[in-house]
Amino acid sequence: MKAATLTRGTSTDEGTHGVLLVGEGVTFTTGELPWRDNHHGLSCIPVGTYLCKWINSPKHGMCYQVQGVPDRDMIEIHAANFSGDTVAGWESELLGCIALGKSIGLLTNKFGKAQLAVFSSRVAISEFNNIMGGEDFMLEVK
Repeated sequence: MKAATLTRGTSTDEGTHGVLLVGEGVTFTTGELPWRDNHHGLSCIPVGTYLCKWINSPKHGMCYQVQGVPDRDMIEIHAANFSGDTVAGWESELLGCIALGKSIGLLTNKFGKAQLAVFSSRVAISEFNNIMGGEDFMLEVK
């Protein structure tokens, strides 16, 4: 079974950004919500190891879904740029999911503020999905 490892950096109100390592050294940047005690719609998922399955999401079409997240469901890996804490006034396109990108940098959000964001997300998702080939895989989040 294939595997991937997500190594998170610092979690701030602008989001939790990190690096996803897949197979033979292929990496993607990641964006997730800040850590907010695993609260649905507000937090990234807990550290752990999860089975990911290829599903047909009503919202995102064919994508990977992270299975077995405690007290959570519909955690998907999909395209997005912003992953901030909306309660703290930052933009987010996530409700607990994982966004992939090719790089991380500052992007002006809908509030006119510079915010850390994931770039080239659709390209990264396409590359990731091609590498994984619709096969189940284990995701280690640390």
